[in-house]
Amino acid sequence: MKRSLILAAAALSAVGAPAASHAATVVTVNAQGNSSSGGSGAVTGFVFNAGDVFSTTVALTDLWSAGALPRWSNANGLIGDLFATGSDESGELAGTQIGVNFGTWTQDGFTAPYGALVGKIGNTYKLLGTSFNGPAWDTGALQLFYWDSNSGDNRNAVDVAIAAVPEPATWAMMMFGFALAGFAMRRRAYRDVKTTVRFV
Repeated sequence: MKRSLILAAAALSAVGAPAASHAATVVTVNAQGNSSSGGSGAVTGFVFNAGDVFSTTVALTDLWSAGALPRWSNANGLIGDLFATGSDESGELAGTQIGVNFGTWTQDGFTAPYGALVGKIGNTYKLLGTSFNGPAWDTGALQLFYWDSNSGDNRNAVDVAIAAVPEPATWAMMMFGFALAGFAMRRRAYRDVKTTVRFV
């Protein structure tokens, strides 16, 4: 009975602890509906404490638009020349210039390139672009925005993969759980060994 309780506790420590951390998930961010001007932030379902580590990733080929050509960009924003491939979301012929550097837009005291993916935690914004990996900069729910000054002619969306990294305490609990399970199994193996002594 005691052995069963030890094994159950070890299993809960090893398997139950990571359930508190978020699994990787994909959130679609719409250039119009999730515009920083005229839209609302995409709800991710992730809530962080300042310092919690997480990552976001968007494919470089996933495009959205701020309006008429040349205003297509990926999540890094309108930061340079971009040309159609002939099979991308713009629908333009290969070689057509679909994006240029539009400079930056400042809103609520935060500045980022037009057409960029921006995250907001609490009351604080941060440029995420196509790839972010680091600590949460504030405490609260993570929202995602298409950064621009006019949502009226925006179109398309990008898919953002979000993953939270378990805290060191969670990893420690997992390791403790696995060690406890291993100890219990080893002890059981030793107990089950029968020794027979024969005198010749």
